[in-house]
Amino acid sequence: MIEMRRYLHRHPELSYQEHETADFIQKKLREYGIPYRSEIAGTGILGIIKGKHEGRTVALRADMDALPIQEENDHSYVSVHEGVMHACGHDAHMAMLLGAAKILKNLQDEIYGTVLLVFQPAEEKSPVGGAIPMMEAGVFEDFMPDVIYAQHVWPYLPAGQIGIRDREMLGASDNFKVILKGVGGHASLPHLTTDPVVTAGFLIVSLQTIVSRSLDPRHPSVLTIGSIHGGTAHNVIGNTVTLEGSIRTFGEDTRKRIKERFYEITTNVAEMYNNEVEIDYQEGYPATVNTPRWARLARRSAQNLFGKDATPMIEPAMASEDFSRFLEKIPGAYIFLGAQMENSEEQKGLHDPRFNINEEVLPMGAAFLAKVAIDTLNELKENTIRIWID
Repeated sequence: MIEMRRYLHRHPELSYQEHETADFIQKKLREYGIPYRSEIAGTGILGIIKGKHEGRTVALRADMDALPIQEENDHSYVSVHEGVMHACGHDAHMAMLLGAAKILKNLQDEIYGTVLLVFQPAEEKSPVGGAIPMMEAGVFEDFMPDVIYAQHVWPYLPAGQIGIRDREMLGASDNFKVILKGVGGHASLPHLTTDPVVTAGFLIVSLQTIVSRSLDPRHPSVLTIGSIHGGTAHNVIGNTVTLEGSIRTFGEDTRKRIKERFYEITTNVAEMYNNEVEIDYQEGYPATVNTPRWARLARRSAQNLFGKDATPMIEPAMASEDFSRFLEKIPGAYIFLGAQMENSEEQKGLHDPRFNINEEVLPMGAAFLAKVAIDTLNELKENTIRIWID
């Protein structure tokens, strides 16, 4: 798995360009004797492990794409593609799912039901993503999962710890772009302009009041202005200012309320300062919310493998995930796998050009995926038996 992860890390590919990655995965599945479907929504792959015994269906998902980041590490497996890097652990996710696939294939005679291996493209391409295109392309037309799981290496947890919440894991992510258009002019004659820089300053402060004054403080949310561009010289009042940012929420009511207030405040501030405004507001991935039943089963699986201390209490994160689209259709759980470097002070965060993981967690992650798949199928089998008896 370390070799697989390093190969994938050296050869990262952006969303919907994962052709070499898909070829590598298919080669491994053929090597393991696992049938598969390919070219699902472009580069997606579905591996199929049918157990010897009749039963239900569980799916395990790994994401495939990399990020447009120039890697700054100096290890032996640095990305060979300029400006592209696996800075979010998707290389590890694929390696662990392939490891779990080999384990499950070896245990095929003991499995009750079917395990699906979902290799998904374009997780990083919000708001489109790859989950919906895969489902629309019929990834589950022959086998509809009863339960689905995914895990993400998490550099903020010690290596080998498993982070699972019964409900909210990650937030919804919406993005916006605002263009303020005013009348520019000479810096010494502001009265002859409708300075969009001043308008932008007032807008930035006003938008921060949405979280602090328009929302229930018991419901977490974040509104961030990440980019602002305007003007060309110190003595010129420009005609336009562009602001871009991100909004993160958990509850759907909170998400809707922020959007309402965002439009109200932005429109009114622009009008107050005699500016025109264009708003491009994109609703991205919904919140990633686990199904309590399957989150609890995953926690038991982790504890059976690694001990009760391996599943600490964790807080939800405001990052977002395309896996949320699967969870809107199928019960399941999203899980963090602690992957912190041995020297935690050297650990860089997700999407950092120096991001890396503790590779000792790879066999743990593979074992956990295989374990949770088998435990889920056994639980579904027992539930079916109970229904028959009733």
